[in-house]
Amino acid sequence: MQIFRRNIKVGILFICFSTIGLAQKLDSKEINRLNKIAQQVTIIRDNWGIAHIYGKKDSDAVFGMLYAQCEDDFKRVEMNYIDKLGRLAEIKGQSVLYNDLETRLLIDVDEAKADYKNAAPWLKKLLNSYADGINYYLYKHPEVKPLMLTHFEPWFPLLWTDGSIGAISTADLSNAELKSFYGSDDKFAYIEKVKDMQTGSNGFAIAPSKTASGNAILYINPHTTFYFRPEIQINSEEGLNAYGAVTWGQFFIYQGFNENCGWMHTSSNVDVADMYAEKIVTKNKKLFYQYDTKLYPVIEKKITISYLENGKLIPKTFTTFFTNNGPIMAKRDGKWISLKSNNRSMKSLEQSWVRTKSKNFDDYKKAMELKANASNNTVYADNKGNIGYWHGNFIPIRDKNLNWAKVMDGTTSATQWKGLHNPSETVHLFNPANGWLQNCNSTPYSVAGINSPKEENYLPYMAPDGENFRGINAVRILSQGKNYTLDKIIADGYDSKLSIFEVLVPALIASFEKNIQPENPIYTELIEPITLLKKWDYYANENSVATTLTNEWAYKLNPIIQKVYIDEGEMDQVENTIQFAKTATADQLIPQLQTVVNELKTKFGTWQIPWGELNRFQRSSGDIDLTYNDNLESLAIGNGSALWGSLPAYKSAYQNSTKKRYGYNGNSFVCAVEFGTKVTAKSLLAGGNSGDPKSKHFMDQAIPYQKGQFKDVLFYKEDVQKNAERTYHPGE
Repeated sequence: MQIFRRNIKVGILFICFSTIGLAQKLDSKEINRLNKIAQQVTIIRDNWGIAHIYGKKDSDAVFGMLYAQCEDDFKRVEMNYIDKLGRLAEIKGQSVLYNDLETRLLIDVDEAKADYKNAAPWLKKLLNSYADGINYYLYKHPEVKPLMLTHFEPWFPLLWTDGSIGAISTADLSNAELKSFYGSDDKFAYIEKVKDMQTGSNGFAIAPSKTASGNAILYINPHTTFYFRPEIQINSEEGLNAYGAVTWGQFFIYQGFNENCGWMHTSSNVDVADMYAEKIVTKNKKLFYQYDTKLYPVIEKKITISYLENGKLIPKTFTTFFTNNGPIMAKRDGKWISLKSNNRSMKSLEQSWVRTKSKNFDDYKKAMELKANASNNTVYADNKGNIGYWHGNFIPIRDKNLNWAKVMDGTTSATQWKGLHNPSETVHLFNPANGWLQNCNSTPYSVAGINSPKEENYLPYMAPDGENFRGINAVRILSQGKNYTLDKIIADGYDSKLSIFEVLVPALIASFEKNIQPENPIYTELIEPITLLKKWDYYANENSVATTLTNEWAYKLNPIIQKVYIDEGEMDQVENTIQFAKTATADQLIPQLQTVVNELKTKFGTWQIPWGELNRFQRSSGDIDLTYNDNLESLAIGNGSALWGSLPAYKSAYQNSTKKRYGYNGNSFVCAVEFGTKVTAKSLLAGGNSGDPKSKHFMDQAIPYQKGQFKDVLFYKEDVQKNAERTYHPGE
C-alpha cells in the first residue's frame, strides 16, 4: 500500500471564535501543585538557545520539555493538536473539511480517552506532565492567545503516537474519494491531500571497522517541513538522558541519541493499511455487511465538524459508516471501500518513549518487540559498536498469495490480518560485513550494498519500496568510504550529486544531436545550453547554471520520474526514469528545455542564472504559513532536491508569484553522533531553534545552514553549564 503523508500548511487567522479566549483559569490548589513541579525542573538554555531539561523524575523532565517547547513556538505545538483533533476547518474553513473528516474517521478521540484511563501508571504520569507543562506555560503567559486550545488534556498525545509529522496511512484512498462518498453535494473547493513525492529522510550507520576512532557513528538526517522539528535534551535521575529532534507538542525524542545508542527514523512504505470491498445489504431499511456468509449491522456514527465561514463557525454533521474492517472511505465499482489501519495506538506511544531509555542493543530490540511503529524504518548505532536496520516494525501477517496493494475481498475472513510479524521475520540487518548501513526511503535490499538482505527471502508487502536516486547516491558514497570521523560523515551526507541527471541529460543531448535542425530557431537557441550541460558534472552548487536548467527542466518532464513510493509490482523511480530516457522522443525532451530557457529570459533577461541566485532561503516571520518576497533579504542555497538524488535535501518552489524559488522542506535538524567512551556530536538546524522573530535564536543558524557548518552538541551537563545563556525554573 502507498502511504499518504500529509503536511498541510496552515495559516494563522486571528479571529475571535466562541472557543477562543484566555487560557483556562486555574484554581489556587492547582497553581500550587504546578509551582511545586516547576521548582523540581531546571531549564538551561545554551548559546544556541537549545533547551536542556533536568528533572528529578521522568515526569518532571516531560513537564519542562513541553514548557520549553511552548516558549520556543507555542503556535506550532497548538496547531499540531488542532490537526490531530480534526478541527482544522475551524481555522481554515471549508477547504480542509474533508481533511478533518478523514482524521475523525481514523483517529478516535473516545479511544484515546479510554487509553489514557487504562494507561500504566508510569505512562499516565508522563501524559499528565505533558498537559501540566503546556497549561502551566499558558498560565504564566497570559499574553499568549491560543487560536483554539486554551487547555490541553493529558489524552492528547494518544491521538498522535509516533513522531512523524501528520503521517496518516490511508492505503491508496484519496481525499477526493472521501469527499465524493460523504459530500457529493458539496460544491466548494477543497484541498486534496496528495503524497509529497519529494519528502523523506536519510539515515547512515557506520561500524567501528570503517571509522578512524574505532567507534560507531550515526548520521541523523530527517527531511521535514522547516521549523517543525526543534532540538532539545531531556534528563532525569530515573535514567533518562536523550538528545535530538522532537516534533512540536510531543514528549519524546523522535530522532536522536542517549549516551548508549542512537536511532534515526526514515519514512517507510511498508504495507500497514489495507482496503476492503464490502458487500452491503439493505434489510428493513437498515444496512448490513456480509462477512463469512453472515450479515452484521453496519455501524453508523454521527460526526459533526465545524468550519469557518465569514467569521462564524458552521456545523456540518456527517453520518459515517464502519464495518469490522474499519471506516468506509470510498466507493469503487459500485462497492463501498473500508480501510483497515493502525493510525494511533497506546503501544506505539509506549514504544516511542521506552526506546529513548535503551541502555544497549538488547534494550532497543526489546522496544522493537512491541511491534507498534507503523510509519518508520530505523537506523541504529551504539557504544558497543553495533549497527542495525529494521524496515518497518508494525507489519500484519497476511495471505502470502494475495497482492495486498489491491482492494481485498471484505466478505471473508481469509483476507483478514493474522496477527503481527515478529521483528525477526521482517526485513532487517545487523552488523553487516561491509561496515555500513543506509536508508534514504529506498528499498531495504540496497541498505548495505552487496551485503543487503535478499528480496527473495521476504514477502512482497514487507518492502514494496523501490530504489530511488538518493539511495543510489548513498550506496556509491558509503561503498568508497573509510576512516570516518564526524566531519567526514557530514561531508558525505552533504554530497549534492543529482544522480537522476546521469540518466536524463545524456538522453537529452543524444536526442538533440540526432534531431538537430540548423534552420529551426528552437535548436539554434539551445546549442549553448546543451553545450553547457555536456560539460556538467551533475553536482548541484550555488554557482551552477546547469543545476538551474536541469532542475527546472525535470519538473516539466513526464511526472512518472517523480514517483518515489510504489506498490507491489510497480516499477520504482530509477526503473521508470531509465525507461523514460530510453523511449522519450525529441518532443518529450527538447521543447521542455526551450520553455525553461524562455522563462528564465522573461524573468531575468538571461537564461544563465546560477542556482544560488534562483534557489533561496528566507524566514521573514514566525508564521506557520510563511509568505515570501523577492525584495526581502534571503540566502543563496546550493543544495538541490532530494527528488533528483541530492543527499542534502532542499525542496524549494515559486511562492506567491515570486520570481525566485524559496525553500520550505528538506534538511532541518541534522546530527552526526559518535559513540565512544563519551558521546560526541555535531548538529545543525534550519534557521534557528526559536519561532520568535525577536529572538536572536530565530536566525542564528541561517548562515551555518547555508554553508553546511555544524555546531558542537552540548550533551554533558558540565559543557552545557559552561555555555549557558540562561538557567531557570519553568515560570521564572
